[in-house]
Amino acid sequence: MSYEGKDFGAIVQEAVADALGIDLEEVVPEATLLGDLDAESIDLLDVLFRIEKAADVKIKVADMAELLQGGIPDEEFADENDIINEVGLAQLKKSLPQIDVEELSGKLTADEVLTLFTVQNLTDLVTQRAALATAAA
Repeated sequence: MSYEGKDFGAIVQEAVADALGIDLEEVVPEATLLGDLDAESIDLLDVLFRIEKAADVKIKVADMAELLQGGIPDEEFADENDIINEVGLAQLKKSLPQIDVEELSGKLTADEVLTLFTVQNLTDLVTQRAALATAAA
């Protein structure tokens, strides 16, 4: 499969807009999927399906969570109250460079992590997966 010439940003933008029934102009890179764009979990599945169909890149919601957590076990990522700890926040900063770690420190729960995922983060993940597939071919 050749991914050469594919505009993953446009593919992601269109998939999000179509799945959520919103205008393309609303799907800006910094918009969070579950926050700003009001997507729900089921909408994410629709978005990922549309991306797979248009770009031939398969991504699951679990892949998004895996990217965010970076392989760090749950007990090392968050405390016993499910608040993301310093280790978890440092990992999130790597995968979501736009976040303000200071602002989230001591407040962010594990359930809220996915709400930080932006259109740009999804575009980056799709681009990364396409590059890995190309390298493996």
